[in-house]
Amino acid sequence: MRVNNFIDRIKLPFRKEKELFSSLYDIIGFYPHNISYYKMALTHKSSGQRNEKGKLLNNERLEFLGDAILDAVVGHIVYEHFKGKREGFLTNTRSKLVSRETLGKLAGEMGLTELIQSNGPQRSHNSYMAGNAFEALVGAIYLDQGYDAVMRFMKKRILAQMVNIDKVAYKEVNFKSKLLEWTQKNRVKMEFCCLKQSKDEKGSPIFGFQVMIEGVEGGKGQGFSKKEAQQECSKETLQRLRREPQFIDAIFAAKSNRTKMEEEPTAVAPDLEAEKEFIIKTEKPVTLNNQETSDNQEPSVDEFDLSGITHNRKELSREDIIAAAETAAYQEE
Repeated sequence: MRVNNFIDRIKLPFRKEKELFSSLYDIIGFYPHNISYYKMALTHKSSGQRNEKGKLLNNERLEFLGDAILDAVVGHIVYEHFKGKREGFLTNTRSKLVSRETLGKLAGEMGLTELIQSNGPQRSHNSYMAGNAFEALVGAIYLDQGYDAVMRFMKKRILAQMVNIDKVAYKEVNFKSKLLEWTQKNRVKMEFCCLKQSKDEKGSPIFGFQVMIEGVEGGKGQGFSKKEAQQECSKETLQRLRREPQFIDAIFAAKSNRTKMEEEPTAVAPDLEAEKEFIIKTEKPVTLNNQETSDNQEPSVDEFDLSGITHNRKELSREDIIAAAETAAYQEE
Protein backbone atom coordinates (compact mmCIF):
# COMPACT_ATOMS: atom_id res chain seq x y z
CA MET A 1 0.00 0.00 0.00
CA ARG A 2 2.75 2.45 0.95
CA VAL A 3 4.70 1.56 -2.23
CA ASN A 4 1.65 2.29 -4.39
CA ASN A 5 1.09 5.67 -2.71
CA PHE A 6 4.74 6.57 -3.31
CA ILE A 7 4.45 5.64 -7.00
CA ASP A 8 1.26 7.72 -7.33
CA ARG A 9 3.03 10.78 -5.87
CA ILE A 10 5.78 10.38 -8.48
CA LYS A 11 3.38 9.90 -11.39
CA LEU A 12 1.21 12.92 -10.60
CA PRO A 13 3.79 15.71 -11.16
CA PHE A 14 5.23 13.80 -14.11
CA ARG A 15 1.77 13.62 -15.68
CA LYS A 16 1.22 17.36 -15.13
CA GLU A 17 4.62 18.19 -16.59
CA LYS A 18 3.92 16.00 -19.60
CA GLU A 19 0.61 17.83 -20.13
CA LEU A 20 2.46 21.16 -19.90
CA PHE A 21 4.99 20.02 -22.52
CA SER A 22 2.14 19.02 -24.83
CA SER A 23 0.25 22.30 -24.29
CA LEU A 24 3.36 24.41 -24.90
CA TYR A 25 4.09 22.50 -28.11
CA ASP A 26 0.59 23.36 -29.36
CA ILE A 27 1.17 27.03 -28.49
CA ILE A 28 4.75 27.72 -29.59
CA GLY A 29 5.23 24.96 -32.18
CA PHE A 30 8.21 23.16 -30.59
CA TYR A 31 9.14 21.38 -27.38
CA PRO A 32 10.97 23.36 -24.66
CA HIS A 33 14.48 22.42 -23.61
CA ASN A 34 14.27 23.86 -20.10
CA ILE A 35 10.69 23.68 -18.84
CA SER A 36 11.46 25.80 -15.76
CA TYR A 37 11.62 29.02 -17.84
CA TYR A 38 8.12 28.39 -19.14
CA LYS A 39 6.74 27.51 -15.71
CA MET A 40 8.05 30.84 -14.46
CA ALA A 41 6.55 32.66 -17.45
CA LEU A 42 3.14 31.28 -16.56
CA THR A 43 3.30 32.18 -12.85
CA HIS A 44 1.45 35.35 -11.92
CA LYS A 45 2.43 37.11 -8.71
CA SER A 46 -1.05 36.52 -7.25
CA SER A 47 -0.42 32.77 -7.15
CA GLY A 48 1.74 33.16 -4.03
CA GLN A 49 4.21 30.46 -5.10
CA ARG A 50 7.63 30.46 -3.43
CA ASN A 51 10.95 28.74 -4.07
CA GLU A 52 12.95 26.62 -1.61
CA LYS A 53 14.28 29.78 0.07
CA GLY A 54 10.81 31.21 0.54
CA LYS A 55 11.15 33.87 -2.15
CA LEU A 56 8.03 34.73 -4.14
CA LEU A 57 7.99 33.44 -7.71
CA ASN A 58 6.41 35.40 -10.58
CA ASN A 59 6.89 36.20 -14.26
CA GLU A 60 7.68 39.94 -13.92
CA ARG A 61 11.41 39.65 -14.73
CA LEU A 62 10.69 37.45 -17.76
CA GLU A 63 8.01 39.93 -18.81
CA PHE A 64 10.61 42.73 -18.77
CA LEU A 65 13.01 40.68 -20.88
CA GLY A 66 10.31 39.49 -23.27
CA ASP A 67 9.09 43.05 -23.83
CA ALA A 68 12.54 44.13 -25.02
CA ILE A 69 13.04 41.04 -27.21
CA LEU A 70 9.55 41.37 -28.70
CA ASP A 71 10.20 45.00 -29.69
CA ALA A 72 13.44 43.96 -31.41
CA VAL A 73 11.96 40.95 -33.22
CA VAL A 74 8.76 42.67 -34.36
CA GLY A 75 10.76 45.75 -35.37
CA HIS A 76 13.03 43.49 -37.44
CA ILE A 77 10.04 41.80 -39.10
CA VAL A 78 8.28 45.10 -39.85
CA TYR A 79 11.52 46.58 -41.24
CA GLU A 80 11.93 43.69 -43.67
CA HIS A 81 8.26 43.44 -44.63
CA PHE A 82 7.63 47.12 -45.43
CA LYS A 83 10.63 48.07 -47.54
CA GLY A 84 11.02 51.79 -48.16
CA LYS A 85 8.52 52.86 -45.51
CA ARG A 86 9.48 55.74 -43.23
CA GLU A 87 10.32 55.48 -39.55
CA GLY A 88 6.98 56.87 -38.36
CA PHE A 89 5.03 54.22 -40.26
CA LEU A 90 7.28 51.41 -39.00
CA THR A 91 7.05 52.60 -35.40
CA ASN A 92 3.27 52.89 -35.56
CA THR A 93 2.92 49.40 -37.05
CA ARG A 94 5.18 47.83 -34.43
CA SER A 95 3.24 49.60 -31.65
CA LYS A 96 -0.03 48.10 -32.90
CA LEU A 97 1.46 44.60 -33.09
CA VAL A 98 2.96 44.63 -29.58
CA SER A 99 0.19 46.59 -27.82
CA ARG A 100 -1.10 45.11 -24.59
CA GLU A 101 -4.54 44.66 -26.11
CA THR A 102 -3.19 42.75 -29.14
CA LEU A 103 -0.99 40.49 -27.02
CA GLY A 104 -3.88 39.80 -24.64
CA LYS A 105 -6.11 38.71 -27.53
CA LEU A 106 -3.35 36.50 -28.95
CA ALA A 107 -2.82 34.86 -25.56
CA GLY A 108 -6.53 34.08 -25.36
CA GLU A 109 -6.72 32.67 -28.89
CA MET A 110 -3.64 30.49 -28.34
CA GLY A 111 -4.92 29.04 -25.08
CA LEU A 112 -2.09 30.60 -23.08
CA THR A 113 -4.47 32.14 -20.53
CA GLU A 114 -5.63 28.68 -19.50
CA LEU A 115 -2.09 27.80 -18.37
CA ILE A 116 -1.48 30.90 -16.22
CA GLN A 117 -1.08 30.11 -12.53
CA SER A 118 -2.93 32.79 -10.58
CA ASN A 119 -5.07 33.15 -7.49
CA GLY A 120 -8.51 34.16 -8.69
CA PRO A 121 -10.95 33.73 -11.58
CA GLN A 122 -9.92 36.97 -13.30
CA ARG A 123 -7.35 35.50 -15.67
CA SER A 124 -9.86 34.65 -18.40
CA HIS A 125 -10.83 38.31 -18.99
CA ASN A 126 -7.78 40.18 -17.73
CA SER A 127 -6.02 41.36 -20.91
CA TYR A 128 -3.12 42.84 -18.92
CA MET A 129 -2.37 39.55 -17.19
CA ALA A 130 -2.64 37.68 -20.50
CA GLY A 131 -0.52 40.23 -22.37
CA ASN A 132 2.14 40.15 -19.67
CA ALA A 133 2.20 36.34 -19.83
CA PHE A 134 2.72 36.52 -23.60
CA GLU A 135 5.73 38.79 -23.11
CA ALA A 136 7.07 36.48 -20.39
CA LEU A 137 6.65 33.54 -22.77
CA VAL A 138 8.78 35.36 -25.34
CA GLY A 139 11.39 35.90 -22.63
CA ALA A 140 11.32 32.20 -21.79
CA ILE A 141 11.76 31.22 -25.46
CA TYR A 142 14.73 33.59 -25.75
CA LEU A 143 16.48 32.19 -22.67
CA ASP A 144 15.66 28.60 -23.66
CA GLN A 145 16.52 28.61 -27.37
CA GLY A 146 17.74 32.07 -28.39
CA TYR A 147 16.79 35.00 -30.64
CA ASP A 148 16.28 32.87 -33.79
CA ALA A 149 13.70 30.73 -31.99
CA VAL A 150 11.73 33.86 -31.04
CA MET A 151 11.90 35.02 -34.67
CA ARG A 152 10.56 31.68 -35.93
CA PHE A 153 7.78 31.73 -33.32
CA MET A 154 6.63 35.24 -34.31
CA LYS A 155 6.89 34.64 -38.06
CA LYS A 156 5.52 31.11 -38.41
CA ARG A 157 3.15 30.88 -35.45
CA ILE A 158 1.86 34.43 -34.94
CA LEU A 159 2.13 36.41 -38.18
CA ALA A 160 1.61 33.49 -40.55
CA GLN A 161 -1.40 32.00 -38.73
CA MET A 162 -2.99 34.58 -36.44
CA VAL A 163 -2.22 38.17 -37.51
CA ASN A 164 -2.43 39.85 -40.90
CA ILE A 165 0.44 42.31 -40.68
CA ASP A 166 -0.75 44.35 -43.69
CA LYS A 167 -4.23 44.89 -42.26
CA VAL A 168 -2.76 45.89 -38.91
CA ALA A 169 -0.37 48.36 -40.52
CA TYR A 170 -2.95 50.20 -42.62
CA LYS A 171 -5.79 50.17 -40.14
CA GLU A 172 -6.14 53.67 -38.69
CA VAL A 173 -7.56 53.92 -35.21
CA ASN A 174 -9.65 57.08 -34.86
CA PHE A 175 -9.01 57.91 -31.22
CA LYS A 176 -10.88 61.22 -31.42
CA SER A 177 -14.02 59.45 -32.66
CA LYS A 178 -13.79 56.88 -29.87
CA LEU A 179 -13.40 59.61 -27.26
CA LEU A 180 -16.35 61.59 -28.63
CA GLU A 181 -18.46 58.44 -28.55
CA TRP A 182 -17.57 57.90 -24.88
CA THR A 183 -18.32 61.50 -23.85
CA GLN A 184 -21.67 61.54 -25.66
CA LYS A 185 -22.68 58.22 -24.16
CA ASN A 186 -21.89 59.49 -20.66
CA ARG A 187 -23.27 63.00 -21.35
CA VAL A 188 -20.15 64.84 -20.32
CA LYS A 189 -18.83 68.03 -21.92
CA MET A 190 -15.53 67.88 -23.80
CA GLU A 191 -13.44 70.38 -25.73
CA PHE A 192 -10.05 70.50 -27.43
CA CYS A 193 -7.95 73.42 -26.23
CA CYS A 194 -5.09 74.69 -28.42
CA LEU A 195 -2.01 75.05 -26.22
CA LYS A 196 0.42 76.29 -28.86
CA GLN A 197 0.83 76.94 -32.55
CA SER A 198 4.38 77.44 -33.75
CA LYS A 199 6.92 76.33 -36.34
CA ASP A 200 9.97 74.12 -36.09
CA GLU A 201 13.44 74.93 -37.38
CA LYS A 202 12.42 73.87 -40.91
CA GLY A 203 9.36 76.12 -40.92
CA SER A 204 6.83 73.29 -40.55
CA PRO A 205 3.81 74.15 -38.38
CA ILE A 206 3.51 72.48 -34.97
CA PHE A 207 0.26 72.30 -33.03
CA GLY A 208 -0.28 71.40 -29.40
CA PHE A 209 -3.69 70.45 -27.98
CA GLN A 210 -5.15 69.27 -24.70
CA VAL A 211 -8.46 67.55 -23.98
CA MET A 212 -10.68 69.09 -21.29
CA ILE A 213 -13.57 66.98 -19.98
CA GLU A 214 -15.94 68.83 -17.64
CA GLY A 215 -13.06 71.21 -16.94
CA VAL A 216 -10.76 68.34 -15.90
CA GLU A 217 -7.41 68.24 -17.74
CA GLY A 218 -7.03 65.24 -20.03
CA GLY A 219 -4.27 64.11 -22.35
CA LYS A 220 -1.95 66.36 -24.34
CA GLY A 221 -0.81 65.87 -27.92
CA GLN A 222 1.44 67.47 -30.50
CA GLY A 223 1.59 67.12 -34.27
CA PHE A 224 2.20 68.77 -37.61
CA SER A 225 -1.54 69.32 -38.06
CA LYS A 226 -4.49 70.03 -35.77
CA LYS A 227 -5.96 66.62 -36.63
CA GLU A 228 -2.75 64.80 -35.71
CA ALA A 229 -2.39 66.71 -32.43
CA GLN A 230 -6.02 66.05 -31.47
CA GLN A 231 -5.61 62.37 -32.28
CA GLU A 232 -2.59 62.18 -29.99
CA CYS A 233 -4.25 63.89 -27.04
CA SER A 234 -7.41 61.79 -27.57
CA LYS A 235 -5.30 58.62 -27.48
CA GLU A 236 -3.61 59.67 -24.23
CA THR A 237 -6.99 60.57 -22.71
CA LEU A 238 -8.46 57.18 -23.64
CA GLN A 239 -5.47 55.45 -22.04
CA ARG A 240 -5.98 57.46 -18.84
CA LEU A 241 -9.69 56.59 -18.80
CA ARG A 242 -8.77 52.89 -18.94
CA ARG A 243 -5.94 52.99 -16.41
CA GLU A 244 -6.79 55.75 -13.91
CA PRO A 245 -10.08 55.31 -12.00
CA GLN A 246 -9.41 58.58 -10.14
CA PHE A 247 -9.44 60.42 -13.47
CA ILE A 248 -12.95 59.13 -14.20
CA ASP A 249 -14.05 59.99 -10.65
CA ALA A 250 -12.85 63.58 -11.09
CA ILE A 251 -14.76 63.92 -14.38
CA PHE A 252 -18.07 62.72 -12.96
CA ALA A 253 -17.64 64.77 -9.79
CA ALA A 254 -17.24 67.88 -11.98
CA LYS A 255 -20.27 66.83 -14.03
CA SER A 256 -22.34 66.41 -10.86
CA ASN A 257 -21.40 69.92 -9.67
CA ARG A 258 -22.28 71.42 -13.06
CA THR A 259 -25.68 69.74 -13.35
CA LYS A 260 -26.49 70.66 -9.75
CA MET A 261 -25.84 74.35 -10.49
CA GLU A 262 -27.91 74.19 -13.67
CA GLU A 263 -30.88 72.77 -11.75
CA GLU A 264 -30.88 75.55 -9.10
CA PRO A 265 -33.77 78.13 -9.49
CA THR A 266 -32.73 81.36 -11.21
CA ALA A 267 -35.69 83.49 -9.88
CA VAL A 268 -37.96 83.57 -6.85
CA ALA A 269 -41.15 81.62 -7.33
CA PRO A 270 -44.32 83.77 -7.56
CA ASP A 271 -46.28 84.36 -4.33
CA LEU A 272 -49.55 82.52 -4.52
CA GLU A 273 -51.11 84.87 -1.92
CA ALA A 274 -50.97 87.70 -4.45
CA GLU A 275 -53.61 85.92 -6.50
CA LYS A 276 -56.20 86.72 -3.81
CA GLU A 277 -55.84 90.51 -4.02
CA PHE A 278 -58.63 90.82 -6.57
CA ILE A 279 -61.20 90.02 -3.83
CA ILE A 280 -62.84 93.20 -2.43
CA LYS A 281 -63.67 92.95 1.25
CA THR A 282 -66.90 94.62 2.47
CA GLU A 283 -67.85 95.58 6.00
CA LYS A 284 -71.48 94.80 5.51
CA PRO A 285 -72.61 91.87 3.42
CA VAL A 286 -75.16 92.54 0.71
CA THR A 287 -78.30 90.46 0.71
CA LEU A 288 -80.27 89.40 -2.30
CA ASN A 289 -83.54 91.07 -1.20
CA ASN A 290 -82.51 94.67 -2.10
CA GLN A 291 -81.41 95.74 1.42
CA GLU A 292 -79.28 98.89 1.66
CA THR A 293 -75.52 98.72 1.80
CA SER A 294 -73.19 100.88 3.87
CA ASP A 295 -72.51 104.47 2.74
CA ASN A 296 -70.48 105.05 -0.44
CA GLN A 297 -70.41 101.37 -1.32
CA GLU A 298 -71.67 99.62 -4.37
CA PRO A 299 -73.73 96.48 -3.87
CA SER A 300 -71.50 93.44 -4.06
CA VAL A 301 -72.62 90.58 -6.20
CA ASP A 302 -71.23 87.10 -5.78
CA GLU A 303 -70.22 86.18 -9.29
CA PHE A 304 -69.99 82.54 -8.30
CA ASP A 305 -73.56 82.38 -6.87
CA LEU A 306 -75.55 80.02 -9.07
CA SER A 307 -78.74 80.01 -6.98
CA GLY A 308 -80.66 82.15 -9.48
CA ILE A 309 -79.97 79.82 -12.36
CA THR A 310 -82.63 77.15 -12.75
CA HIS A 311 -83.60 75.01 -15.65
CA ASN A 312 -87.34 75.97 -15.40
CA ARG A 313 -86.87 79.69 -14.84
CA LYS A 314 -90.12 81.56 -15.81
CA GLU A 315 -89.81 84.72 -17.93
CA LEU A 316 -91.64 87.78 -16.36
CA SER A 317 -94.48 89.48 -18.25
CA ARG A 318 -94.74 93.25 -18.85
CA GLU A 319 -97.42 93.54 -16.16
CA ASP A 320 -95.26 91.76 -13.60
CA ILE A 321 -92.32 94.07 -14.32
CA ILE A 322 -94.50 97.22 -13.83
CA ALA A 323 -95.95 95.85 -10.60
CA ALA A 324 -92.53 95.09 -9.21
CA ALA A 325 -91.35 98.62 -10.07
CA GLU A 326 -94.32 100.21 -8.33
CA THR A 327 -93.80 98.10 -5.21
CA ALA A 328 -90.14 99.17 -5.05
CA ALA A 329 -91.11 102.84 -5.43
CA TYR A 330 -93.57 102.68 -2.54
CA GLN A 331 -90.94 101.06 -0.29
CA GLU A 332 -88.43 103.87 -0.92
CA GLU A 333 -90.92 106.65 0.23
